[in-house]
Amino acid sequence: MNVFWFIPTHGDGRYLGTTEGARVVDGEYMKQIAGAADSLGFDGVLIPTGSSCEDPWITAASLIHSTKRLKFLVAVRPGLMSPTLAARMAATFDRISGGRLLINVVAGGDPVELAGDGLFLDHDARYELTDEFLDIWRRELAGETVERSGKHLTIQGGRVLYPAIQKPYPPLWFGGSSPVAQEVAADHCDVYLTWGEPPHEVEEKIAQVRRLAESRGRSLRFGIRLHVIVRKTDEEAWEAADDLIKHLDDETVAKAQQIFSRFDSVGQHRMSRLHKGDRSTLEISPNLWAGIGLVRGGAGTALVGSPQTIAARMKEYESLGIETFIFSGYPHLEEAYRVADLLFPHLPLQRTAANGPSSISPFGELIANQVIPTPKASAH
Repeated sequence: MNVFWFIPTHGDGRYLGTTEGARVVDGEYMKQIAGAADSLGFDGVLIPTGSSCEDPWITAASLIHSTKRLKFLVAVRPGLMSPTLAARMAATFDRISGGRLLINVVAGGDPVELAGDGLFLDHDARYELTDEFLDIWRRELAGETVERSGKHLTIQGGRVLYPAIQKPYPPLWFGGSSPVAQEVAADHCDVYLTWGEPPHEVEEKIAQVRRLAESRGRSLRFGIRLHVIVRKTDEEAWEAADDLIKHLDDETVAKAQQIFSRFDSVGQHRMSRLHKGDRSTLEISPNLWAGIGLVRGGAGTALVGSPQTIAARMKEYESLGIETFIFSGYPHLEEAYRVADLLFPHLPLQRTAANGPSSISPFGELIANQVIPTPKASAH
């Protein structure tokens, strides 16, 4: 089981939908989060993309030398960048980071935002373009010189002179719930990502993508993107969930849902469908809470509960084929420590003991400057 964390380049704070408790996300703060994730034993970090975010490539590059082992899941945007340029960027980043790059393929889901970026293709056409983009990108990083004239992209003599460290190229991660997106994923990606839907829906999605990949003679790995609210008890966790959205009024929720309704992203529609803007039905599956999706686009669900409860829910997803969990929590610096302290001891992770602060001082603060506290065994 692998656990990733999140760099909140679109903002952070203690509450959703308000300036109260908000904090500045600057370079130093992002370094703090990345450094914490690296030392605590998270396997990697997702860096978001979009007009509401700081640029993911510049952000990720700024964090390379603040970390040692952490992998960076960074977006390529077919239609907004050349596949050859994207391949060179990937190779450079992979080389400078010592092979720590993962590629998040993002086709986009908001036609208004995409129009602002100069892309005017409809949903299915964007995935046609993405298919051409990834064919070129993969071939160039595998060492080919590419000549291709497609419906959306034409490349003459495209190549990458400086190869990536990871072979044949940094792994491709891909999310998309529509049939055409799943076809592209089956053709190209290494890891298929889903947002945090109820287990039976995740199971159906994994089965469909797995069938598509197998029909092409390929096999994929699977991951899930969720928020997490973990506290010592289930009761405390649910109180923290309610606290996170306590400043949201009906007008703010309605305004957010109106914006999401213009998206042509099937995944976003599936997220919105889970709660329908109704605060009274936010626990959509045992310990799976949709409150974040009232105002946040993209991943809008959180696992809520005690460490034992959340570990059990994660193992349910793992039994369906999920290997990687990409988590986030508000505020992201403090919650990274909380997740590592409370949840990691209950998970089958390989790196936590080697990387965590316990390898330096496993006992906390000395009592009266000389007595070592009696250790307590962690539950597994």
